[in-house]
Amino acid sequence: MPPSTKRTAALLGGVLIAALAGCGIPAGKGKGEAAAPPVGPKAAARANATPQHVAPPVPPGLAGMPPVLDSTDVYAADRPGKLSPDVRNFPARVYVPNTKSDTVSVIDPRTYKVIETIPVGHQPQHVVPSWDLKTLWVNNDLGDTLTAIDPATGKAGRTVAVSDPYNLYFTPNGTYAVVMASMDRQLVFRDAHTMKTVKTVPVHCAGVNHADFSMDGRYFIVSCEFSGELLKVDTARMKVVAQQKLPFKGAMPQDVKLSPDGGTFYIADMIANGMWVLNGQKFTTPKLLPTGKGAHGLYVSRDSKEMYVTNRGEGSVSVFDFARNKLTKKWRLPHGGSPDMGGVSADGKVLWLSGRYDAEVYAIDTATGKQLARIPVGSGPHGLAVYPQPGRYSLGHTGVFR
Repeated sequence: MPPSTKRTAALLGGVLIAALAGCGIPAGKGKGEAAAPPVGPKAAARANATPQHVAPPVPPGLAGMPPVLDSTDVYAADRPGKLSPDVRNFPARVYVPNTKSDTVSVIDPRTYKVIETIPVGHQPQHVVPSWDLKTLWVNNDLGDTLTAIDPATGKAGRTVAVSDPYNLYFTPNGTYAVVMASMDRQLVFRDAHTMKTVKTVPVHCAGVNHADFSMDGRYFIVSCEFSGELLKVDTARMKVVAQQKLPFKGAMPQDVKLSPDGGTFYIADMIANGMWVLNGQKFTTPKLLPTGKGAHGLYVSRDSKEMYVTNRGEGSVSVFDFARNKLTKKWRLPHGGSPDMGGVSADGKVLWLSGRYDAEVYAIDTATGKQLARIPVGSGPHGLAVYPQPGRYSLGHTGVFR
């Protein structure tokens, strides 16, 4: 029983007991006014206290999914310092896939130096933390493989054959990996541990690339960059249940991110130069919020108050305030750049982004927007992963944790 309900029951019980015992109750001041029980100092203080905010009930989740911690904030497990015991002793690193060099550059975030370069498969697109947080998967898109990196040692391990792994996600219950097979035009559900195919879902759009899951995990939204469309997919049924064309000529949707309260999906669009604001439940036509040229990546701050939007075409980062529902700041990189994909440091103080067309990585102070470092890496750096990070489990991409 909630505290407020207990207090109400206690007061009502007190009135009933007093009446049965025949206790004297002072008469009301006005004619016909109900009599009131005596009020002590503590009861008076409680009565005059400001009502506490009661969070809405947590929606029932996908079968097997860890329960949502806070129905008002899906990222409640991502606070600074909330590292899972499984990752607590992993060395802090930034893993950068270089699409044109077929390598992963490993950066020590304390020194801003590349400390190792790992050869991987052909055209690595993203470095993706596994659902159980214990493996980093390098998506070798044109190599049709996944390379496993052990985040405890930073060393590459086994290679798994997977067709067209442009991007990789995990269902919130940890059962399946979902491969965004962009050129194959498929969503491929695989066993999250063995990567064996469970179900292949053909899609009638071009360029499936990014996604995010609803708060209850029962569905997810997918962007199709080459046909300017969005898909809504039923997670348990592994089935596309809705599809729509974005209302912008030449639209090219990219990263997808759920709002902390679970009510809205944001989809970055490189050609529309902003992000689409979508009601995922209703899946009605979204509205466009302009952010900057070449909007591409979306990253939520550690306190869930802001979201960083990378504008790859103009070398800037827009800052969106969730509570105020508006853009509040724009950080411009000195001498320009091409900020693309990345993530926020475990303590929330640094935003790490790949410079897609400049063979470099940017470290940005999240308090001031100041560039802290500009680090040379391989050619075509793309979906870098900052690791480890807070959270109970990973939904994939470059690190979406809940």
